[in-house]
Amino acid sequence: TLFTFEGTFVFSYEGICYACRILGANALMLTQATSSRMSSQMNFTFSDISVEALRMELSSFASERDWHKFHTPRNLLLALVGEVGELSELFQWRSDAGAKPGLLDWQRSEKSELGDEIADVFLYLIRLSDVCGIDLPRAAGEKLEKNRSKYPAERCHGSSAKYTAYE
Repeated sequence: TLFTFEGTFVFSYEGICYACRILGANALMLTQATSSRMSSQMNFTFSDISVEALRMELSSFASERDWHKFHTPRNLLLALVGEVGELSELFQWRSDAGAKPGLLDWQRSEKSELGDEIADVFLYLIRLSDVCGIDLPRAAGEKLEKNRSKYPAERCHGSSAKYTAYE
């Protein structure tokens, strides 16, 4: 299933693969994440597939293949780093002008590949969190609160300085 925004390809569910078939009821939903300025300008929102549903599906996926024995924190981290490298390659050698928010100049196939690589990173991050016993949505929410304290909007608006500049 392909989704579009104003006629432009935005995302492919295939990029999230098998794990996205499960919709999580009573779980923290992805839509609870704070929308970025760019996404609100594009009227973009995430689907309401839960992180918990993905975690459970990934665990089942690994069990069905007897892969839990390979899914050590170290191995998952190294796999995650490899996927981040593959994601980075899609932006390597592009100027900022060639990667503007919304990626409106990208071909459909390029966006599909981007969705696949972002999904790979996301799925490995969820799996790593699960194996390490880290509640990823809670940790992300807590980290966002810490960043709000480090970077008070009234003091750092429009600046990219490190938080130590605001202490």
